[in-house]
Amino acid sequence: MAPTEISPSAFGYRMPAEWEPHAATWLAWPHFHGDWPGKFEPIPWVFAEIIRHLAKHERVELIVNNAAASRQARRVLDRADAWSDNIRFHGWRTNRIWLRDSGCIFVEQCGAGAPAHEKARPQVALKFRFNAWAKYSNWRFDDKIGSLMARVKDPTLFRKKRERRVGHPTRELDQPREIHPVSNGKRIVLEGGSIDVNGAGTILTTEECLLSKVQERNPHMTRVHYEKAFADYLGATNTIWLGRGIVGDDTHGHVDDLSRFVSRNTIVTMVEPNTKDPNHGPLRANLRRLQSARDQDGRQLTIIELPMPQPVIFEGRRLPASYANFYIANGCVLAPVFNRPNDRIALNTLAQLFPRREIVPIYSGDFIWGLGAMHCMTQQQPA
Repeated sequence: MAPTEISPSAFGYRMPAEWEPHAATWLAWPHFHGDWPGKFEPIPWVFAEIIRHLAKHERVELIVNNAAASRQARRVLDRADAWSDNIRFHGWRTNRIWLRDSGCIFVEQCGAGAPAHEKARPQVALKFRFNAWAKYSNWRFDDKIGSLMARVKDPTLFRKKRERRVGHPTRELDQPREIHPVSNGKRIVLEGGSIDVNGAGTILTTEECLLSKVQERNPHMTRVHYEKAFADYLGATNTIWLGRGIVGDDTHGHVDDLSRFVSRNTIVTMVEPNTKDPNHGPLRANLRRLQSARDQDGRQLTIIELPMPQPVIFEGRRLPASYANFYIANGCVLAPVFNRPNDRIALNTLAQLFPRREIVPIYSGDFIWGLGAMHCMTQQQPA
């Protein structure tokens, strides 16, 4: 579909919060050794562990690069006791597996006057441009993934389901419509890891990612343009801008390593107690911004502080290890852990915040060598 100035929010659409019910989680099976140089061998087994837990609670839409990848995925999943009838394969080419950023973002319509979490209507898929974080050259397959995702029907909602109206013929329900967001007549580059929403009108993002001249995604956009786009396309009329991201993050400031909504009025945010650590100052500045921020109704937010893991270093490089990169699924929360003392604090904190979900620790000491974790690799499709 061509770029359009249509505003989904004008028709009651908004981006649901991650903790709202999912129809599925989208994943892409790993194949690019360059993301984990010298450490690729354990990565498929990490995926198998993740899929084993997700498939218990929701459908897993698994993208495989080719027939060989499909065979490997089936073999690994079977050996890891992770195979399930709740897994669907899609044979599409990808460059990398970070679907949080390359995949589409699903928005849904709420009934007029209804609370944000009620009366869901058919979905729309927002296909933002993807250019590999304005850093890498191999992204053209990944830029097509969002459109492919948008065209896949949800079997629980659409397959053979009929809509009957008095005086009208029976017809199959439409699949999600695809919209290419634009600003100033140009398509918008936006990664899912650069934003986080509470589903009620407030969004988190960072100045370092969206407003910096380094790895600049949209030279034609300013702060005002982004805020208008968030309101028009995501239904988020209230933007909370944080400052800088963590050391080692090659996306240049994604918010999903910093601060995450865990309810409509509660944010968990990373802090670094060690004053000599380079993350201390930026995270402290972000905390101050959150403490003075307000939600879409002008109310103060509850801020939960979570200490960063002790540094994870490999081959002399500080890696972007962060407990904030968790993923909220239907019945569980996938939490990255790094065999560091603060793992226990992170798991206990998440257990308190999500008492009705199982907290699943996923060892990510090898996985983080790919510079991403549980949230970066997943993309939810709302129910």
